[in-house]
Amino acid sequence: MKNITYTRTGDEGKTSLIGGLRVAKYDDRVEAYGTVDELSAFIGVLYDQEGVTAEMRSVLDTIQNKLFTIESHFALDENSEVKKMIPVLAADDVAYLEHEIDVMNEQLPELRSFVIPGGNLKASYAHVCRTVCRRAERQGWRLANEHPIDLVDLKYLNRLSDYFFVLARFFGFLDKVDENNWNSAK
Repeated sequence: MKNITYTRTGDEGKTSLIGGLRVAKYDDRVEAYGTVDELSAFIGVLYDQEGVTAEMRSVLDTIQNKLFTIESHFALDENSEVKKMIPVLAADDVAYLEHEIDVMNEQLPELRSFVIPGGNLKASYAHVCRTVCRRAERQGWRLANEHPIDLVDLKYLNRLSDYFFVLARFFGFLDKVDENNWNSAK
């Protein structure tokens, strides 16, 4: 691949989808894949935190690769022949997240209240990942109203936000940090 620092092709407010179709930079598809890219960047920040184990990093690496697939789906001109070359997510990918959630949940105390984000840096970054993931999912559903979107992608994003919620709780549990539970009387 050629190293390209700048292309100048977006200077007029347009960008290309996979397949070459030019769209406005504020197009719903650009917003959706851009938000998934933002999520992946925050996962990178979480990945680099001290105390994130090699096993956790392996899971995060798998997630980032799946997110790149979803980005490709959101960035695809559905009329392009390139569509045939892009991998797809499967129900097994969602099941993988569910398994990881279950493994952590087995060790966590029962959830008795809404949790306010925070506790330590790893937990806070996991909560940021959760909220960006929720936004990506909302944008994916908006996109699905106008374009063919594989529902497995949206289910994956939904489950992924659950994963990051549980991961945030798990980081607090491992570091012996009390959860900041919502107090409706305050």
